[in-house]
Amino acid sequence: MYRLTALIAAAAALLPRASFAAELPAVKNLPPTFEVKALGRTGFFYVGGKYVGEGENRVMAGQMYVEALVPKKVRQPWPLVLIHGAAQTATNWMQTPDGRKGWAHYFVEQGYVVYMVDQPARGRSPWHPNVNGALRMFTTGAIEKQFTATEEHDLWSTSRKHTQWPGEGPGKGKAGDPVFDAFYATQVESLASSVETQTLVRDAFSALLDKIGPSILVTHSQSGAFGWIIADARPKLVKGIVALEPAGPPFLPSKFAGGPPRPWGPTDIPLAYDPPVADPAKDLPTFVQETPDAPGLIACALQKELARTLPNLAGKPVLVVAAPASYHAESDHCMVKYLRQAGVPAEFVNLGDKGIKGNAHMMMIEKNNLEIAAFLHGWMKKKIK
Repeated sequence: MYRLTALIAAAAALLPRASFAAELPAVKNLPPTFEVKALGRTGFFYVGGKYVGEGENRVMAGQMYVEALVPKKVRQPWPLVLIHGAAQTATNWMQTPDGRKGWAHYFVEQGYVVYMVDQPARGRSPWHPNVNGALRMFTTGAIEKQFTATEEHDLWSTSRKHTQWPGEGPGKGKAGDPVFDAFYATQVESLASSVETQTLVRDAFSALLDKIGPSILVTHSQSGAFGWIIADARPKLVKGIVALEPAGPPFLPSKFAGGPPRPWGPTDIPLAYDPPVADPAKDLPTFVQETPDAPGLIACALQKELARTLPNLAGKPVLVVAAPASYHAESDHCMVKYLRQAGVPAEFVNLGDKGIKGNAHMMMIEKNNLEIAAFLHGWMKKKIK
Protein backbone atom coordinates (compact mmCIF):
# COMPACT_ATOMS: atom_id res chain seq x y z
CA MET A 1 0.00 0.00 0.00
CA TYR A 2 2.84 2.37 0.89
CA ARG A 3 4.51 1.79 -2.49
CA LEU A 4 1.23 2.39 -4.34
CA THR A 5 0.68 5.65 -2.47
CA ALA A 6 4.24 6.74 -3.21
CA LEU A 7 3.82 5.96 -6.91
CA ILE A 8 0.62 7.99 -7.09
CA ALA A 9 2.32 10.93 -5.37
CA ALA A 10 5.30 10.70 -7.71
CA ALA A 11 3.06 10.61 -10.76
CA ALA A 12 1.14 13.61 -9.54
CA ALA A 13 4.37 15.53 -9.08
CA LEU A 14 5.18 14.98 -12.75
CA LEU A 15 1.85 16.50 -13.95
CA PRO A 16 2.27 19.91 -15.56
CA ARG A 17 1.45 22.66 -13.06
CA ALA A 18 0.34 24.91 -15.88
CA SER A 19 -3.06 23.22 -15.76
CA PHE A 20 -3.64 24.85 -12.37
CA ALA A 21 -2.14 28.19 -13.32
CA ALA A 22 -4.38 28.33 -16.37
CA GLU A 23 -7.41 28.50 -14.11
CA LEU A 24 -6.24 31.61 -12.24
CA PRO A 25 -7.15 34.25 -14.85
CA ALA A 26 -10.75 33.01 -14.77
CA VAL A 27 -10.88 33.69 -11.02
CA LYS A 28 -9.75 37.27 -11.62
CA ASN A 29 -12.60 37.74 -14.07
CA LEU A 30 -15.31 36.80 -11.58
CA PRO A 31 -17.97 39.44 -10.86
CA PRO A 32 -17.67 41.26 -7.51
CA THR A 33 -17.96 38.92 -4.55
CA PHE A 34 -17.74 39.25 -0.78
CA GLU A 35 -16.51 37.16 2.14
CA VAL A 36 -18.90 35.21 4.35
CA LYS A 37 -16.62 34.42 7.29
CA ALA A 38 -19.48 34.45 9.80
CA LEU A 39 -21.43 31.74 7.97
CA GLY A 40 -21.24 28.35 9.63
CA ARG A 41 -23.80 26.25 7.78
CA THR A 42 -26.23 26.61 4.90
CA GLY A 43 -28.89 24.48 3.27
CA PHE A 44 -32.41 24.50 1.90
CA PHE A 45 -35.70 22.68 2.32
CA TYR A 46 -39.32 22.89 1.23
CA VAL A 47 -42.41 23.35 3.37
CA GLY A 48 -46.11 23.02 2.69
CA GLY A 49 -47.62 21.83 -0.53
CA LYS A 50 -50.02 19.05 -1.33
CA TYR A 51 -50.65 16.59 -4.13
CA VAL A 52 -53.36 17.56 -6.58
CA GLY A 53 -54.81 15.56 -9.43
CA GLU A 54 -55.59 11.88 -9.76
CA GLY A 55 -53.45 8.73 -9.61
CA GLU A 56 -50.23 8.86 -11.62
CA ASN A 57 -51.08 12.34 -12.91
CA ARG A 58 -50.72 14.01 -9.53
CA VAL A 59 -48.35 16.93 -9.00
CA MET A 60 -47.32 18.72 -5.82
CA ALA A 61 -48.46 22.34 -5.60
CA GLY A 62 -48.17 25.11 -3.02
CA GLN A 63 -44.79 24.05 -1.63
CA MET A 64 -42.31 26.81 -0.74
CA TYR A 65 -38.53 26.90 -1.14
CA VAL A 66 -36.67 27.97 2.02
CA GLU A 67 -32.94 28.69 2.24
CA ALA A 68 -31.27 28.67 5.66
CA LEU A 69 -28.11 30.52 6.72
CA VAL A 70 -26.72 29.68 10.16
CA PRO A 71 -23.87 31.71 11.67
CA LYS A 72 -20.87 30.02 13.25
CA LYS A 73 -22.04 31.52 16.53
CA VAL A 74 -25.76 32.16 17.02
CA ARG A 75 -26.04 35.27 19.20
CA GLN A 76 -29.66 36.35 18.64
CA PRO A 77 -32.61 34.62 20.29
CA TRP A 78 -34.96 34.64 17.29
CA PRO A 79 -34.40 33.75 13.64
CA LEU A 80 -35.21 36.22 10.87
CA VAL A 81 -37.52 35.24 8.02
CA LEU A 82 -36.86 37.52 5.04
CA ILE A 83 -39.86 37.71 2.68
CA HIS A 84 -39.48 39.34 -0.74
CA GLY A 85 -42.05 41.35 -2.66
CA ALA A 86 -43.71 41.12 -6.08
CA ALA A 87 -41.55 40.01 -9.03
CA GLN A 88 -38.69 39.27 -6.64
CA THR A 89 -37.16 36.14 -5.11
CA ALA A 90 -34.74 35.45 -2.26
CA THR A 91 -31.93 36.99 -4.36
CA ASN A 92 -33.04 40.43 -3.07
CA TRP A 93 -31.56 39.58 0.30
CA MET A 94 -28.42 37.74 -0.83
CA GLN A 95 -26.45 40.34 -2.78
CA THR A 96 -26.86 43.74 -4.42
CA PRO A 97 -26.97 43.97 -8.24
CA ASP A 98 -23.53 45.59 -8.20
CA GLY A 99 -22.09 42.69 -6.21
CA ARG A 100 -22.04 43.95 -2.61
CA LYS A 101 -23.11 42.11 0.51
CA GLY A 102 -26.84 41.74 0.98
CA TRP A 103 -28.90 41.84 4.14
CA ALA A 104 -28.95 38.08 4.60
CA HIS A 105 -25.21 37.90 5.22
CA TYR A 106 -25.19 41.13 7.23
CA PHE A 107 -27.72 39.66 9.63
CA VAL A 108 -25.77 36.40 9.80
CA GLU A 109 -22.79 38.49 10.91
CA GLN A 110 -24.94 39.92 13.70
CA GLY A 111 -25.64 36.38 14.91
CA TYR A 112 -29.10 35.74 13.47
CA VAL A 113 -30.20 32.49 11.89
CA VAL A 114 -31.65 33.70 8.59
CA TYR A 115 -34.31 32.07 6.44
CA MET A 116 -35.10 33.29 2.92
CA VAL A 117 -37.92 32.06 0.71
CA ASP A 118 -39.24 32.06 -2.81
CA GLN A 119 -42.97 32.65 -2.47
CA PRO A 120 -45.24 29.73 -3.45
CA ALA A 121 -45.67 29.57 -7.25
CA ARG A 122 -42.61 31.81 -7.66
CA GLY A 123 -38.98 31.15 -8.57
CA ARG A 124 -37.82 27.85 -7.08
CA SER A 125 -41.30 27.24 -5.65
CA PRO A 126 -43.08 25.66 -8.64
CA TRP A 127 -45.93 27.29 -10.54
CA HIS A 128 -48.25 24.82 -12.29
CA PRO A 129 -50.32 26.07 -15.24
CA ASN A 130 -53.10 23.60 -14.52
CA VAL A 131 -53.27 24.45 -10.82
CA ASN A 132 -52.25 28.06 -10.28
CA GLY A 133 -53.71 31.21 -11.76
CA ALA A 134 -52.39 33.73 -14.25
CA LEU A 135 -49.04 35.49 -13.90
CA ARG A 136 -47.90 39.07 -14.27
CA MET A 137 -44.50 40.60 -15.06
CA PHE A 138 -43.01 44.03 -14.36
CA THR A 139 -41.73 45.83 -17.46
CA THR A 140 -38.46 47.75 -17.59
CA GLY A 141 -40.40 51.02 -17.72
CA ALA A 142 -42.34 50.23 -14.56
CA ILE A 143 -39.15 49.27 -12.72
CA GLU A 144 -37.36 52.44 -13.80
CA LYS A 145 -40.20 54.79 -12.83
CA GLN A 146 -41.10 53.17 -9.51
CA PHE A 147 -37.77 51.83 -8.21
CA THR A 148 -34.49 52.62 -9.95
CA ALA A 149 -34.65 55.99 -11.75
CA THR A 150 -37.46 57.75 -9.87
CA GLU A 151 -35.43 60.97 -9.82
CA GLU A 152 -36.10 61.42 -13.54
CA HIS A 153 -39.87 61.43 -13.08
CA ASP A 154 -42.33 63.52 -11.09
CA LEU A 155 -44.75 60.73 -10.22
CA TRP A 156 -44.84 61.68 -6.52
CA SER A 157 -43.67 64.59 -4.44
CA THR A 158 -40.28 63.23 -3.29
CA SER A 159 -39.23 61.21 -6.35
CA ARG A 160 -36.46 63.68 -7.27
CA LYS A 161 -34.72 63.04 -3.94
CA HIS A 162 -33.62 59.56 -5.02
CA THR A 163 -29.80 59.29 -4.94
CA GLN A 164 -29.00 55.82 -3.61
CA TRP A 165 -29.48 53.52 -6.61
CA PRO A 166 -26.06 52.01 -7.48
CA GLY A 167 -24.40 52.80 -10.77
CA GLU A 168 -22.82 55.73 -12.58
CA GLY A 169 -23.45 57.93 -15.59
CA PRO A 170 -26.51 59.20 -17.44
CA GLY A 171 -27.92 55.68 -17.90
CA LYS A 172 -27.95 54.86 -14.19
CA GLY A 173 -31.11 53.08 -13.15
CA LYS A 174 -32.25 52.43 -16.71
CA ALA A 175 -32.23 49.48 -19.11
CA GLY A 176 -28.81 49.09 -20.68
CA ASP A 177 -26.93 50.11 -17.56
CA PRO A 178 -25.08 47.03 -16.21
CA VAL A 179 -26.39 47.42 -12.65
CA PHE A 180 -29.97 47.85 -13.82
CA ASP A 181 -29.60 44.89 -16.19
CA ALA A 182 -28.23 42.73 -13.37
CA PHE A 183 -31.25 43.68 -11.24
CA TYR A 184 -33.81 43.23 -13.99
CA ALA A 185 -32.39 39.79 -14.76
CA THR A 186 -33.59 38.72 -11.30
CA GLN A 187 -37.21 39.76 -11.95
CA VAL A 188 -39.66 36.89 -12.39
CA GLU A 189 -43.36 36.43 -13.04
CA SER A 190 -45.63 36.44 -10.00
CA LEU A 191 -49.25 35.46 -9.47
CA ALA A 192 -51.69 38.09 -10.65
CA SER A 193 -54.26 37.28 -7.96
CA SER A 194 -53.61 38.74 -4.52
CA VAL A 195 -56.20 36.38 -3.03
CA GLU A 196 -54.47 33.30 -4.45
CA THR A 197 -51.05 34.60 -3.41
CA GLN A 198 -52.07 35.36 0.17
CA THR A 199 -53.91 32.07 0.58
CA LEU A 200 -50.86 30.08 -0.55
CA VAL A 201 -48.62 32.21 1.67
CA ARG A 202 -50.77 31.69 4.77
CA ASP A 203 -50.53 27.91 4.41
CA ALA A 204 -46.84 27.75 3.46
CA PHE A 205 -45.61 30.11 6.16
CA SER A 206 -47.73 28.41 8.78
CA ALA A 207 -45.89 25.21 7.88
CA LEU A 208 -42.54 27.04 8.00
CA LEU A 209 -43.07 28.50 11.48
CA ASP A 210 -44.39 25.17 12.72
CA LYS A 211 -41.02 23.76 11.64
CA ILE A 212 -38.56 26.47 12.77
CA GLY A 213 -40.40 27.94 15.75
CA PRO A 214 -40.81 31.56 16.92
CA SER A 215 -39.29 34.05 14.50
CA ILE A 216 -39.14 37.68 13.41
CA LEU A 217 -40.71 38.48 10.04
CA VAL A 218 -39.09 41.02 7.70
CA THR A 219 -41.46 41.84 4.86
CA HIS A 220 -41.17 44.12 1.83
CA SER A 221 -43.76 45.69 -0.44
CA GLN A 222 -46.24 43.04 -1.66
CA SER A 223 -45.23 40.76 1.21
CA GLY A 224 -46.21 43.42 3.73
CA ALA A 225 -49.68 41.91 3.67
CA PHE A 226 -48.13 38.53 4.45
CA GLY A 227 -46.81 39.68 7.83
CA TRP A 228 -50.32 40.41 9.10
CA ILE A 229 -51.65 37.15 7.64
CA ILE A 230 -48.87 34.98 9.08
CA ALA A 231 -49.08 36.58 12.52
CA ASP A 232 -52.84 36.12 12.45
CA ALA A 233 -52.47 32.43 11.55
CA ARG A 234 -49.58 31.71 13.97
CA PRO A 235 -49.72 34.41 16.67
CA LYS A 236 -47.57 32.48 19.16
CA LEU A 237 -44.79 31.97 16.59
CA VAL A 238 -44.34 35.56 15.38
CA LYS A 239 -42.18 37.58 17.80
CA GLY A 240 -42.28 40.81 15.82
CA ILE A 241 -42.64 42.28 12.33
CA VAL A 242 -40.48 44.71 10.37
CA ALA A 243 -42.59 45.86 7.42
CA LEU A 244 -40.59 47.66 4.74
CA GLU A 245 -42.99 49.77 2.69
CA PRO A 246 -45.81 47.25 3.07
CA ALA A 247 -48.59 46.80 0.52
CA GLY A 248 -51.30 49.30 1.27
CA PRO A 249 -52.68 51.65 2.34
CA PRO A 250 -55.57 49.96 4.17
CA PHE A 251 -58.92 50.03 2.37
CA LEU A 252 -57.53 52.16 -0.49
CA PRO A 253 -56.11 51.31 -3.93
CA SER A 254 -52.31 51.13 -4.18
CA LYS A 255 -50.64 53.93 -6.12
CA PHE A 256 -49.25 51.67 -8.85
CA ALA A 257 -50.50 48.14 -8.20
CA GLY A 258 -54.06 48.89 -9.31
CA GLY A 259 -56.96 46.58 -8.61
CA PRO A 260 -59.68 47.01 -5.99
CA PRO A 261 -58.91 48.12 -2.42
CA ARG A 262 -58.12 45.42 0.11
CA PRO A 263 -61.51 44.58 1.67
CA TRP A 264 -60.05 43.38 5.01
CA GLY A 265 -58.03 46.56 5.52
CA PRO A 266 -54.41 45.52 5.09
CA THR A 267 -55.17 42.21 3.33
CA ASP A 268 -57.29 40.63 0.60
CA ILE A 269 -58.17 37.53 2.62
CA PRO A 270 -59.84 37.29 6.04
CA LEU A 271 -58.21 38.31 9.30
CA ALA A 272 -59.56 37.51 12.76
CA TYR A 273 -61.19 40.66 14.09
CA ASP A 274 -62.82 41.25 17.44
CA PRO A 275 -65.79 41.45 17.25
CA PRO A 276 -65.70 38.91 14.39
CA VAL A 277 -66.22 40.06 10.81
CA ALA A 278 -68.44 38.01 8.51
CA ASP A 279 -68.74 40.46 5.60
CA PRO A 280 -66.09 43.20 5.56
CA ALA A 281 -68.19 45.37 3.28
CA LYS A 282 -70.82 45.56 6.04
CA ASP A 283 -68.84 44.88 9.20
CA LEU A 284 -65.82 47.14 8.57
CA PRO A 285 -67.33 50.56 7.85
CA THR A 286 -64.67 53.14 7.03
CA PHE A 287 -64.17 56.85 6.47
CA VAL A 288 -61.44 58.86 4.76
CA GLN A 289 -59.77 61.73 6.61
CA GLU A 290 -60.98 65.15 5.52
CA THR A 291 -57.40 66.43 5.46
CA PRO A 292 -54.10 64.53 5.52
CA ASP A 293 -51.93 64.54 8.62
CA ALA A 294 -49.30 66.71 6.92
CA PRO A 295 -48.44 68.20 3.51
CA GLY A 296 -47.17 65.57 1.09
CA LEU A 297 -49.18 62.77 2.72
CA ILE A 298 -52.39 61.16 1.55
CA ALA A 299 -55.62 61.12 3.53
CA CYS A 300 -55.98 57.78 5.27
CA ALA A 301 -58.97 55.45 5.33
CA LEU A 302 -59.75 54.23 8.84
CA GLN A 303 -62.44 52.27 10.62
CA LYS A 304 -65.39 54.15 11.97
CA GLU A 305 -65.62 53.96 15.74
CA LEU A 306 -66.00 51.74 17.64
CA ALA A 307 -63.18 50.14 15.70
CA ARG A 308 -62.71 46.39 15.65
CA THR A 309 -59.34 45.09 16.86
CA LEU A 310 -56.89 42.48 15.60
CA PRO A 311 -56.37 40.33 18.71
CA ASN A 312 -53.81 37.99 17.14
CA LEU A 313 -51.52 40.94 16.37
CA ALA A 314 -52.07 42.75 19.66
CA GLY A 315 -48.91 43.22 21.70
CA LYS A 316 -46.53 42.36 18.86
CA PRO A 317 -43.74 44.86 18.14
CA VAL A 318 -44.27 46.20 14.62
CA LEU A 319 -42.08 48.65 12.72
CA VAL A 320 -43.29 50.14 9.43
CA VAL A 321 -40.43 51.70 7.45
CA ALA A 322 -40.73 54.13 4.53
CA ALA A 323 -37.90 55.44 2.35
CA PRO A 324 -37.81 59.22 1.86
CA ALA A 325 -37.68 59.18 -1.96
CA SER A 326 -40.24 56.40 -2.41
CA TYR A 327 -43.91 56.70 -3.31
CA HIS A 328 -44.61 54.83 -0.07
CA ALA A 329 -43.47 57.90 1.89
CA GLU A 330 -46.85 59.45 1.04
CA SER A 331 -48.97 56.64 2.46
CA ASP A 332 -47.20 54.20 4.82
CA HIS A 333 -48.19 56.25 7.87
CA CYS A 334 -51.76 55.13 7.09
CA MET A 335 -50.82 51.51 7.80
CA VAL A 336 -49.57 52.51 11.23
CA LYS A 337 -52.69 54.57 12.00
CA TYR A 338 -54.84 51.59 10.99
CA LEU A 339 -52.83 49.11 13.08
CA ARG A 340 -52.88 51.33 16.16
CA GLN A 341 -56.62 51.80 15.79
CA ALA A 342 -56.91 47.99 15.68
CA GLY A 343 -54.91 47.59 18.90
CA VAL A 344 -51.46 46.84 17.42
CA PRO A 345 -48.52 48.82 18.91
CA ALA A 346 -47.00 49.78 15.57
CA GLU A 347 -44.26 52.35 15.04
CA PHE A 348 -43.60 54.36 11.88
CA VAL A 349 -40.19 55.52 10.68
CA ASN A 350 -39.34 57.51 7.59
CA LEU A 351 -35.65 56.80 7.12
CA GLY A 352 -35.06 60.45 6.20
CA ASP A 353 -36.03 61.43 9.72
CA LYS A 354 -33.19 59.19 10.98
CA GLY A 355 -30.64 60.89 8.74
CA ILE A 356 -30.73 58.09 6.14
CA LYS A 357 -31.28 60.00 2.91
CA GLY A 358 -31.94 59.31 -0.76
CA ASN A 359 -33.54 55.86 -0.71
CA ALA A 360 -36.44 54.62 -2.78
CA HIS A 361 -38.47 51.41 -2.66
CA MET A 362 -35.65 48.86 -3.14
CA MET A 363 -33.71 50.01 -0.09
CA MET A 364 -32.20 46.58 0.67
CA ILE A 365 -30.05 46.67 -2.50
CA GLU A 366 -29.21 50.38 -2.73
CA LYS A 367 -25.83 51.93 -2.02
CA ASN A 368 -26.41 52.41 1.72
CA ASN A 369 -28.18 49.10 2.24
CA LEU A 370 -26.03 48.08 5.22
CA GLU A 371 -26.65 51.38 7.01
CA ILE A 372 -30.37 50.63 6.85
CA ALA A 373 -29.82 47.04 7.98
CA ALA A 374 -27.87 48.33 10.98
CA PHE A 375 -30.76 50.62 11.93
CA LEU A 376 -33.20 47.70 11.73
CA HIS A 377 -30.89 45.50 13.80
CA GLY A 378 -30.78 48.15 16.50
CA TRP A 379 -34.56 48.46 16.57
CA MET A 380 -35.07 44.67 16.77
CA LYS A 381 -32.54 44.30 19.57
CA LYS A 382 -34.30 47.01 21.57
CA LYS A 383 -37.95 46.18 20.86
CA ILE A 384 -38.30 42.43 20.28
CA LYS A 385 -37.72 40.30 23.36
